[in-house]
Amino acid sequence: MKLRLFAASLFAMISSAYPVQAQAPATPVGVVSALDWSDYKAKFLESSGRIVDTANNRISHSEGQGYGLLLAFMANNAADFDQIWSFTKTELLLRDDGLAVWRWDPGKTPHVTDANNASDGDILIAYALSLAGEAWQRPELTSAAQSMIAAIGSHVVVASGGGVTLLPAADGFAAKARDDGPVVNPSYWVFEALQRFALRDKATDWKALSRSGQALLQTARFSDRQLPAEWISIRQSPKPADGFAAEYSYNAIRIPLYLVRAGITDRNLLRPFAAGAGTQALDLVNLKTGTIITALTDPGYRIIPALVACVVDKTPLPQDLLRFVPTEYYPSTLQLLALSYLRNIPGGCA
Repeated sequence: MKLRLFAASLFAMISSAYPVQAQAPATPVGVVSALDWSDYKAKFLESSGRIVDTANNRISHSEGQGYGLLLAFMANNAADFDQIWSFTKTELLLRDDGLAVWRWDPGKTPHVTDANNASDGDILIAYALSLAGEAWQRPELTSAAQSMIAAIGSHVVVASGGGVTLLPAADGFAAKARDDGPVVNPSYWVFEALQRFALRDKATDWKALSRSGQALLQTARFSDRQLPAEWISIRQSPKPADGFAAEYSYNAIRIPLYLVRAGITDRNLLRPFAAGAGTQALDLVNLKTGTIITALTDPGYRIIPALVACVVDKTPLPQDLLRFVPTEYYPSTLQLLALSYLRNIPGGCA
């Protein structure tokens, strides 16, 4: 009981000390050009509808299927959307709770090698289905979206610290599952999707979930770089979770992209993510020592701090980042999401 009371008071203290944009203005979802989508799908979309993670032993996962659906929608390509949805529905939506299994490996039998879900993948899939169902007037997609939104709210949005938080998966991260639980991953908050969910589902407080994600990012800042770790224990005050590397790494680099795409442009929140803008690399950081682990030079990675600098300080993006040439699945996906945002904002930045 004392722990719960402490957590509740901590959440209230964080929320008052660090005001967040409770109802950030929704931005246009974005447009992906037919040419860019054609280049993307030629490299990453198989005829089965499987999005291939080319840098990860060519596996597929719910995140990739969700990104593929979202990009196909933004490219207004219903045929490709249906292809991706068919694979997702038949190969990943196998759990009894309405969530997707997260990992599918073409080299293994059975192909599903981890039947746990990944909440970010579920959110991306449901978001894309909701957008497409409404825009293309297809009630079967809308119905599928609503079912997934309800499942997400029921199974991975949980009470925490006087509010709600997002578990990374249904199994393994809750307070009862770990000594330092709940453990969360701040890159799983897809803020633009939560804005849409709030308009279409009243069973879960999606606005409160968005607020909790922003409050977490205000407080879970580590090392002199003031960056969030990928896996964070929120049992008491936020700290890097036990058993995980205390790093700002591949998951976390998409956090500012999600904030910007959702119209959440608070400078205090975004500024740490602008480090490296205008340079030739985005740094992955050891948050215990503040040292650089890896310097990522792919344009799909470098565009993220450049986008943040553009939003925060109106710094023009380097021209080479505005040209899309697919490389590997993940940076290519991030680059298209950033470009789709930029193409819908007058003058290039909000």
